[in-house]
Amino acid sequence: MTNKDINFDTNSITQGSSHASFGKVYLVGAGPGDAGLMTLKGKALLENCNVVLYDALVSDEILAMINPIAEKIHAGKRRGNHSLLQEETTQLLIEKAKEQAIVVRLKGGDPFIFGRGGEELADLRAAGIDVEVVPGITSGIAAPAYAGIPLTHRDFSSSVIFVTGHESAGKYRPQIDWAAIAKAAETIVVYMGLHNLSEIVPRMIAAGLSEATPVALIRQGTRSDQSELIGCLGNIVELVREKNFTPPAIAVIGNIVNFRQV
Repeated sequence: MTNKDINFDTNSITQGSSHASFGKVYLVGAGPGDAGLMTLKGKALLENCNVVLYDALVSDEILAMINPIAEKIHAGKRRGNHSLLQEETTQLLIEKAKEQAIVVRLKGGDPFIFGRGGEELADLRAAGIDVEVVPGITSGIAAPAYAGIPLTHRDFSSSVIFVTGHESAGKYRPQIDWAAIAKAAETIVVYMGLHNLSEIVPRMIAAGLSEATPVALIRQGTRSDQSELIGCLGNIVELVREKNFTPPAIAVIGNIVNFRQV
């Protein structure tokens, strides 16, 4: 393998690695779904890569950007349905980087926002593989924007907090302190929280949030079939059951949800 620079109008991508026999892994954020939100650098990498390991939530429009002769490997994870275990994904990235020059790990949203990109980065570095992170637009920001909900606004919210509603087993802390979260910011954005919503909501109410606190659930954020379910802490769990509102979805909790009516 030789070192070769591939130049583009807005950036350059280096083919090669500081290790003579290894390629380079790029942890690329695909954004929340709308192909127009893919970064120029991420698109250029997809068009020129040798291998792509992609997640389940990456849209077909973005997958269509991949170099047609590149090897494509589905490494997506859905609740209860993992095509590859995390350890298998990382090991495969290491193996591919020893065979190919440009390896892309294509992750939904942003690699570092509840995407396990930090774990992959650490493991790849430990294996002596060069890694570069290409950030992506995260759904917690984009989906509310597409729904007409600004996460901050001078009249509604001056603070926002992002939290996952789906924690891993055996993590450093057994569970999120929802009471602290409820008091920490005026707007709360919960990723992957739909499955555990019936547990999260009572904890927030017990922490002092009013049952009248507005809630917006946003499904398939930024995609052509994006849909929203609007309620409040007091009725949102029942609304989810009535409407059969299913994942993937994020929740926005706070008075900023009322901005949709302005």
